[in-house]
Amino acid sequence: MDTSELIKEAKRGSAAAQKYLFDQWAGKMMLVCRRYVKNLEDAEELLLDGFYKFFANIAGFNYQGDAALYVWLKRIMINECLMFLRKKNVFTIVTETTAEEIAFPDEALDNLSAAEIFNLIVQLPIGYRTVFNLHVIEGMGHKEIAEALNISEGTSKSQFSKAKILLQKMLLQNNTEYVKRRTQ
Repeated sequence: MDTSELIKEAKRGSAAAQKYLFDQWAGKMMLVCRRYVKNLEDAEELLLDGFYKFFANIAGFNYQGDAALYVWLKRIMINECLMFLRKKNVFTIVTETTAEEIAFPDEALDNLSAAEIFNLIVQLPIGYRTVFNLHVIEGMGHKEIAEALNISEGTSKSQFSKAKILLQKMLLQNNTEYVKRRTQ
């Protein structure tokens, strides 16, 4: 059964179609949740909450292809994560008085897998990680981020800048460890 038929069946309340859609999309949506929420159990709960909202509102969804479904599901998951961070009051803006640009070798990224890069992003403080994800991965502008997180546009820009610097430091550290492992 193709996705458009599954959506139609899910709209009719078919548990089998809903389960199939969940199984088909849960892995990708879990990655979205994990980009925002470090704790695995919290991310799993947000995933389930997001799918609950997806199925509760599926009647209003007009299937126009898998890309549209992905975007809609992803938006639900991101909103769930942002609401969770606000509700738990764990969205703190980390301040750093001196954040200077540091240089790192171009090949530093060549030695890292996508999973290693993901793990570096997850290690960022919540404020840095959230702004970084929204700006780089979701493509949101700083004004839009500021509105979504109820912070100033300047704070969004500052958090993004500091996130990049911290990631560069972590990349340098990771690359140094990688070189040490290869030469031993």
